[in-house]
Amino acid sequence: MIFAIEEINQNPAILPNHTMGYKIYNSCGMSNIIRSALDLANGQREIIDERNCTKADTAQAVLGHSGSAPTVGFARIIGRFQIPVLSHFATCACLSNREEFPSFFRTIPSDLHQSRALAKLVKHFGWTWVGAISNKNDYGINGIAAFIQAAQEEGVCIEYYQAFEQTGPLHELTKVVETVKYSTSKVIVAFMSHREINVLVTELFKQNITGLQWVGSDAWITDDSLTDSEGHSLLVGSLGFTVSKAKIPGLEEHLRQLHPSQFPDSQFVRDFWEDVFDCALNGTANTQRKPCCGFESLQTVESYFTDVSELRFTNNVYKSVYTVAYALHSLVMCEEGRGPFYNGSCADTGNIQPWQVLHYLQNVNFTTNQKERVTFDQNGDIPARYELVNLQHVTSRTMHVATVGVFDSTLSRERQFIMNGMKIVWGGGSHTVPVSVCSESCPPGKHKVLQKSKHICCYDCIPCAEGEISNITDSKECFKCPVDYWPDTRGDTCILKEIEFLSYAEIMGIILTFFCLMGAIVTTVIASIFFHFRETPIVRANNSELSFLLLFSLTLCFLCSLTFIGRPTEWSCMLRHTAFGITFVLCISCVLGKTIVVLMAFRATLPGRNVMKWFGPAQQRLSVLAFTLIQVLICILWLTINPPFPHKNMNHYKERIILECSLGSPVGFWAVLGYIGLLAVLCFVLAFMARMLPDNFNEAKFITFSMLIFWAVWIAFVPAYVSSPGKFTVAVEIFAIIASSYGLLLCIFMPKCYVILLRPEQNTKRHIMSKSKDIQC
Repeated sequence: MIFAIEEINQNPAILPNHTMGYKIYNSCGMSNIIRSALDLANGQREIIDERNCTKADTAQAVLGHSGSAPTVGFARIIGRFQIPVLSHFATCACLSNREEFPSFFRTIPSDLHQSRALAKLVKHFGWTWVGAISNKNDYGINGIAAFIQAAQEEGVCIEYYQAFEQTGPLHELTKVVETVKYSTSKVIVAFMSHREINVLVTELFKQNITGLQWVGSDAWITDDSLTDSEGHSLLVGSLGFTVSKAKIPGLEEHLRQLHPSQFPDSQFVRDFWEDVFDCALNGTANTQRKPCCGFESLQTVESYFTDVSELRFTNNVYKSVYTVAYALHSLVMCEEGRGPFYNGSCADTGNIQPWQVLHYLQNVNFTTNQKERVTFDQNGDIPARYELVNLQHVTSRTMHVATVGVFDSTLSRERQFIMNGMKIVWGGGSHTVPVSVCSESCPPGKHKVLQKSKHICCYDCIPCAEGEISNITDSKECFKCPVDYWPDTRGDTCILKEIEFLSYAEIMGIILTFFCLMGAIVTTVIASIFFHFRETPIVRANNSELSFLLLFSLTLCFLCSLTFIGRPTEWSCMLRHTAFGITFVLCISCVLGKTIVVLMAFRATLPGRNVMKWFGPAQQRLSVLAFTLIQVLICILWLTINPPFPHKNMNHYKERIILECSLGSPVGFWAVLGYIGLLAVLCFVLAFMARMLPDNFNEAKFITFSMLIFWAVWIAFVPAYVSSPGKFTVAVEIFAIIASSYGLLLCIFMPKCYVILLRPEQNTKRHIMSKSKDIQC
């Protein structure tokens, strides 16, 4: 302070023709401090020196105190007299209350900002389960309360909160130590002074309670007295915010010029001098030391007093003095008529009132020689700028502090707290970040469920329900995947559901395709054989025209099965069912025609019967056409009213989509099948009636067998079709078509091929007619 005042008095640009003076009250204890403040408020004795200074009734400003509790005490009193109070170290957020402290300013940020910064620090390292300890005064109680509120807003839980005083009863300290000993959190936020932290860690050290990560407030995190504590080793790795370092040019030279003769009444200077030079000044009772010769000098002495490498709170004092100087400078340089008071008036420089200085202090705005801007908000607070420091090495004599980050409240919320990348030493000297959580983080795929009657940080991790995912850590809830998506095995990503349909590439599709094509090829081969032997009696005797039409329809039946394989489309869905219905009716119509022909031919061989004229070739073709047109009409109505269409079936399987052809109108589908069944029943009845005809004409016997196979297949088809899921429904339908087609093909045509190719001697008119004559006789 003295250095700053002398520097200002030597600067002609600040307060020209005016000199700043001071009076120091070096008082300890709350009562003495308040008494000193009241002396300043009540007025001083007239002071006249060789420069003929004018007397001052009251101090223009009070600098101090360093502690929040005494500052609260006297600032509340002298604030009523509107005397400005500037503190360099009183950080209690309660001092920002303008109703209680209307004249208070400070050059150190409010604890409100520090508490929020500490909450962000704890959250940054993932410490969601912490303990909180403070001392029992306004500084500790208000500071820790602000931290707890900010921490809860950041999602951090406080396992416990304890408070004690260095001078308080021993059982309070014992309670704090017991709480720390049996707690599960590994991080402790200590909002207290260096006196309390020294007492606390000493007791913890005695009980061998180690492995803790300390997070400290600015009142102790860089205090040199930590090296004197018996438990100083426990504080290695501590983190905390403090004001930024600064360089004050010329201060070191000023300090090295100190001599007891400058302050003959200062007991502090006397004790300091004797300790540094290990000698006794005149007038002291210390006879064990040699007398000081009077020529001792601090120019070559290295001590804490002359060390200016860690100027933090010292710089706040420097700024406080300059703040008052700039306020007084604005006051004395005021131009009459342009002043801030009534009718543009200015203050009387010969009789300056404290409330006038208070006005200028509120509006002060300047930049120091260190390029640091000083201004106050409406509560007398400056913008908060902190350095995050790490106690990397503490011994009984030395303490190494490293700056590992910064906090600046003037920046946007997401940019206020920034780490600089420097290596951090953690609690106990560890090189790994400690973990302090009530419950481990829930990985993606699970969500948090709070444990009953416990903190929100204590929870169980429950897997997401079926069809839901969580893709972030510590998710509070799971959300459903879109309708076309399904969770992966980890439950953290929605993946597109597998679309299932009977494709040509899978084994089942390949096998069914093979039998379809094989059936078409075999049918074509038989047709070729029949065409080649079309003039032989056995081909002619079995109505070759209907035989070729039946072979053609069977070929279509085999080929139409291929439309059921592959990705369903709008056209393929309409084609597969209608093609199947029409070709099968065409096939059954031909079989029905052949059955009727056999019956009519048998009747025609009886005397007096001429029934074949009623069912000649023309009538046979017409009957086949008529039966087929009825099915075509049914299919047209089906396609017109409500045709089949591709449909994504998501009901059967939750994890995949069945792409199938919806029937559209179930009535249309069952009408097609019902009509096929009606013709099959009629064909079976007629064939059964003709089963006892002679072997040469007994094609009806083979038709009966084919119809039995047909009915066995399609009766089994109905329950299998209804109960089969997904692509197996299509496979059942294809199998029914192929099986019934093979039944007709093999039962009706294979015996004839056997005769044609392997028993040609039976393929003669004489052989066939001999059987007929036996019947006629």
